[in-house]
Amino acid sequence: MKRLVISMKIAFATDDGKTISAHFGKASHYLVVSIENGQAVRRELRDKPAHGHAANEPHGLHDADQPHGFDPASQDRHNRMIDSIRDCEVMISRGMGRGAYASLLSAGLRPIVTDIPEIDQAVTAFIKGEIVDHTEKLH
Repeated sequence: MKRLVISMKIAFATDDGKTISAHFGKASHYLVVSIENGQAVRRELRDKPAHGHAANEPHGLHDADQPHGFDPASQDRHNRMIDSIRDCEVMISRGMGRGAYASLLSAGLRPIVTDIPEIDQAVTAFIKGEIVDHTEKLH
């Protein structure tokens, strides 16, 4: 099968460096996998601020004109979570809110919501061009 990826960095939301977190905002780390010539060549575990780090900040305050996750406080939180992966092209999680998804897109990253639980399996699926973005899982 033809490999579709030449060179890039993929960030995975994770708590253990092996499995993909069920929720982008609650994950404690990113595992950044560097891909070169269709092969995973480096892995780096990076700290990631989670929603819990912003416990004293308002969360989810919105009205009919600002859906959940799109208010200024949420967008600011999302941007802080994205800061440590701005050198990546893709961020993969097993779930996230619509506001976080939009923040990742605005930051120039391609968000993917996958149903694949293991990072190694997701890397292989991504390289082969077989990973599916399950946007129906956005909340």
